[in-house]
Amino acid sequence: MDLDNDPAFPLHRRGKIEVRPTVRIRDGAGLALAYTPGVARVSEAIARDPELVFDYTWKANTVLVVTDGTAVLGLGDIGPEAALPVMEGKALLFKEFGGVDAVPMCLSTKDSEQIIETIVRIAPAFGGVNLEDISAPRCFEIERGLQERVDIPVFHDDQHGTAIVVIAALESAARLTGRALSEVKAVVSGAGAAGVAVTNMLLAAGVTDVCVCDSQGLIGPGREGLNGVKADLAKRTNPRGLSGPIDEALEGADVFIGVSAGTVGEGAISGMADEAIVFALANPTPEVDPAMAGKYAAVVATGRSDFPNQINNVLAFPGVFRGALDVRATRITRGMQLAAADALSALVGDDVAADYIVPSVFDKRVAGQVAAAVAAAARKDGVARL
Repeated sequence: MDLDNDPAFPLHRRGKIEVRPTVRIRDGAGLALAYTPGVARVSEAIARDPELVFDYTWKANTVLVVTDGTAVLGLGDIGPEAALPVMEGKALLFKEFGGVDAVPMCLSTKDSEQIIETIVRIAPAFGGVNLEDISAPRCFEIERGLQERVDIPVFHDDQHGTAIVVIAALESAARLTGRALSEVKAVVSGAGAAGVAVTNMLLAAGVTDVCVCDSQGLIGPGREGLNGVKADLAKRTNPRGLSGPIDEALEGADVFIGVSAGTVGEGAISGMADEAIVFALANPTPEVDPAMAGKYAAVVATGRSDFPNQINNVLAFPGVFRGALDVRATRITRGMQLAAADALSALVGDDVAADYIVPSVFDKRVAGQVAAAVAAAARKDGVARL
């Protein structure tokens, strides 16, 4: 590894984020207001009415970005120190795209209960928690256990951010190819964090025929030895009772969504329905070669920036948290997630094309539109304080 000539290293030197004051102290009077004795009056007011913490501290606009370093990018379990550049990057994106302040936190434990306990103890300083790069199935229990104990939104971006952008892209692609979501046959490759979340969102969006495949084949009622999460998927998916390799489900399928490290051959893709939709999202190597998929599919998307239709979580999480923070939401509901997906698809609107099913990450409308939709959904779902 050439640290001297690789341009990534100078950019990262001394980190990518910093903490700056929002007020300046230039004299004794200013010091007396910002710190003692003035700050004591603010603390006393918050002690009397804890809700004032949102008005008079950074809590209303600050998210904790937390990981244990067990599932970082495509690198796997590389530890908390090696995860820190990624968490800094996430914090940078929160600020750049959503105006949300974020603090990266890398924990030196893989114990789910210890992670939950740690976050619960520091949660009073934050308006939301973004869980990041935590391996499955632990990520499910950590998110669930944490949300039961704190009254601020907890959002595992690898699950829900991915699912939001996938559903937005699918809504656009279905519109382009003249399909209703309720009529499509969808196949999801991968039953980890992203695969489970995508499947749940597909079902919530009205897709009734979803098959999920892991490294051992199709998940269904006949599979033995499934863990709790996969056993639950088996009850709610695969309505035709298919078994065997993924090729069995792809025959005649309308939609393929890859969120795994597996590969799918040309024969399986060629057997899909006419005007098929292929989302091969593994990075850096998609499950399906995009050029090959283009021979058979009407729409192809990847997780990469060097192909059209990049399914990128940055389209979702800054706006989702911006909207949740703006109404002081206590959690992020399925309705808020679907609202975010609808907002992204609506930005594409009538301009939808085979190479344009999601807006650009640099489209300045994105975070605002997503935030407004999420805030409205939070009020509708009864989780907004404002």
